[in-house]
Amino acid sequence: MVYEIGRTKSGLRMGFTTGSCAAAAAKAATYMLLSGETIQQVKLMTPKGIELYLDVEKIRQTEKFVECAIRKYSGDDPDVTNGLLVFARVKKERQTTDTAFYEGNLSLEGGVGVGRITHPGLEQKVGQAAINQIPRKMIFDAVQEICLQKGYQGELSVEISIPEGVDAAKKTFNPRLGIRGGISVLGTSGIVEPMSEKALLDTIFLELNTRKSAGDSIAVLVPGNYGEDFAKKTFGIKNTVQCSNYIGDAIDYASDLGFSDILIISHMGKLVKLGSGIMNTHSKYADGRMETLALCAALAGVENFADILDCVTTDEAYEIIGDTKTIDILMKRIDKYLKHRSDVNIGAIMFLNKQGIIGKTADVDGILERI
Repeated sequence: MVYEIGRTKSGLRMGFTTGSCAAAAAKAATYMLLSGETIQQVKLMTPKGIELYLDVEKIRQTEKFVECAIRKYSGDDPDVTNGLLVFARVKKERQTTDTAFYEGNLSLEGGVGVGRITHPGLEQKVGQAAINQIPRKMIFDAVQEICLQKGYQGELSVEISIPEGVDAAKKTFNPRLGIRGGISVLGTSGIVEPMSEKALLDTIFLELNTRKSAGDSIAVLVPGNYGEDFAKKTFGIKNTVQCSNYIGDAIDYASDLGFSDILIISHMGKLVKLGSGIMNTHSKYADGRMETLALCAALAGVENFADILDCVTTDEAYEIIGDTKTIDILMKRIDKYLKHRSDVNIGAIMFLNKQGIIGKTADVDGILERI
């Protein structure tokens, strides 16, 4: 079946996430287990507020459990998970493993094709399934909704599996992140909203042009919500422009539009890539975070700089760097590449959520005084 969830402003078809699939499958399996009935479709309200009506496939009902699947649909988003079946198996018992997730009388585990965390630094603990926080909440909420509806107060266990996820994971960055054996169950809104590269770049240019027309002389670029929130809370800057992964293109647009200054405010995870001249920070083009940090640490004389190459997140890598000169070297490299990209006065602020500002390029303080 071809789903028509809706379309973006650019006309691209939206889809739904693996998290929505898992929650819908768990909801359908729970209903069939507690009612004894068989259903062919299940309704799911996503965090975005879009209601989905999804076909239930591969139904298997036994005395001990019910299992069923929802087929992933990505719309026009180029996603390796499109078409995969996401299974949920629900039993009237509660898991007691160290790796399961728990909420009340409910337990949640990952099965075949759902990746396992093998390295510290991610949101889940080592050994747990790669089912992210919001999908976990969606699954628990969906199951609890049926339990409340049916008046069931006993124990239940849910196991999510994606058999084809074993092969699909080889086409993702999961192995590099220390997630082995399958894909991740993801999604913050429950909905996949694809956007063409041209549409996104057009949006960035339009926002910058709007800010220039409104009288702004300084373009403040942030890759996403983290940078936007940090700019507001730390500096009181509200007129930021989200540039996503297209930092280089946004710099070009701001330069062409005649801004006097450009200020980039970014989490370390994105900004560190600029230290190797990577101006499109999407992982499908390049990563280089740990390699860049390891180089800077080696130049700073950090003896165990090679340990950085085994880190999963920049937060984890920062713990190795400590109070060395690594960040100073990194910020100088970033400054060099930024100035090579544009003749406009330009600076960058790098932060971590826990530590706050950890690095600034040479011209930042002067730019901040003029904002």
